[in-house]
Amino acid sequence: MSVLEELGLPELPEALPRPMVDNHTHLFSTEEYSGLRVADALDLAASVGVGRVVEVGTDVASSRQAAELAQRDPRVVAAVAIHPNDAARLAERDGTAGLDAAIGEIHEIARQAGVRAIGETGLDYYRTRSGDGKAAQAHSFRAHIELASELDLTLVIHDRDAHDDILAVLDDVPRRPERVVMHCFSGDADFARRCAERGYWLSFPGVVTFGSAEALREAALATPLDRILVETDAPYLTPKPCRGKANSPYLMPHTVRFLAELLGVGLEEFCDAVVANTDAAYGRSWGSDA
Repeated sequence: MSVLEELGLPELPEALPRPMVDNHTHLFSTEEYSGLRVADALDLAASVGVGRVVEVGTDVASSRQAAELAQRDPRVVAAVAIHPNDAARLAERDGTAGLDAAIGEIHEIARQAGVRAIGETGLDYYRTRSGDGKAAQAHSFRAHIELASELDLTLVIHDRDAHDDILAVLDDVPRRPERVVMHCFSGDADFARRCAERGYWLSFPGVVTFGSAEALREAALATPLDRILVETDAPYLTPKPCRGKANSPYLMPHTVRFLAELLGVGLEEFCDAVVANTDAAYGRSWGSDA
């Protein structure tokens, strides 16, 4: 019995014809959620052409895990941050001083080899709705932007129900990172154009395959090919036809094929474009196909 059968996970999709990168995943959360070990998840992904991943931290502990994984596995680079919802909870529990202390730890982790990005940071008005919580998120977001600028790292943004405020903060800060990624892009075509005009990359998750996601498909069609990234956000947002089961980087070919067909781009051309975009966003010097 294969590990996927043993864990009740979806079978391997057909391998992609060209190398691909999962631009945003949470391998340790996936292991905890589904039982699929980090090493197995990476090997399975590589077997279908997804040879590199960006492992993303959401708090101090997971950011440290991401950085350590990136140092021991060349297929991985790390993004480290305090997630906006965690920022709100930290501030509520420990005050602004506690939040700032956690951000200070992220600052130290971010200096480690293998860390290429600060994220995911941003604003989330879906789970955090109080005025104090939103203020804590904004404080944290600005601190992370400053950190990414200081260290010349890519900024990876979490944006949920906060599109206008995300752009307002980015437009207002005195110094912005040169490279900005809109993780799990969830806006409409107009917002996609506004982000692309600013030179940001838009990372599309498996949600784009959902029947209800017509606005997201319109956003993908409005995005220049050289601004498109693809991600799993595993273990969440599993693409069709595997909805209802845990996501993992090895399932990314479903989303890649869907987007290539949606955009009317040959699959090999689309894979090459996404990899080139990823290299521009995070740098080429990582992974076996870099």
